[in-house]
Amino acid sequence: MSQEAPSPSARQHELLEAAYQYALAHGLTDLSLRPLAEAIGSSPRVLLFLFGSKDGLLRALLARARADELALLDRARLSGRPAGLVPAAERVWTWLAAKEHRPLLRLWAEAYARSLVQPDGAWAGFARATVEDWLGVLAGCQPPSERDSEDGAVRRTLALAVLRGALLDLLATDDEKRLTEAVEYQLALLHDRSGDDG
Repeated sequence: MSQEAPSPSARQHELLEAAYQYALAHGLTDLSLRPLAEAIGSSPRVLLFLFGSKDGLLRALLARARADELALLDRARLSGRPAGLVPAAERVWTWLAAKEHRPLLRLWAEAYARSLVQPDGAWAGFARATVEDWLGVLAGCQPPSERDSEDGAVRRTLALAVLRGALLDLLATDDEKRLTEAVEYQLALLHDRSGDDG
């Protein structure tokens, strides 16, 4: 009995996952369809058919990376209730600092930078969207009285700036100890200013 051929959407999903693993290992900057297709057991023609263009494939890969990023941020929530901004930021930093997450974070940093210098095409809006994603998740970790205040917006912006700055430094230096101490120090100041977290 012959097996049914996978539907285009199933094949597209399968190839996207394989291409995503390839991108995590090799980055996106010099992505070329031929080597990618060969590495994932496909052909440039099939990739163009399924994704419409190289830009279409890049957009799909960026969306896939963003989904992973959002999944990690959602883990900062505790038991479905606001965790408090500082405990949430501490949990996010622990995840960011883990060595096994470096490939995803390098891919994020590459896409973020490309979105800033090439604001059109496949990269369009990626940097702004990730800022909004992170701020949205951090807002969800704040108690409503803080979340809806002007100071609450400032505090989550500061938490994001600390996490993002430390992340870029970590990717450049691998100095996890120094950066964890710096993040903990800054988050303690943020906690002391409010007294509502934790």
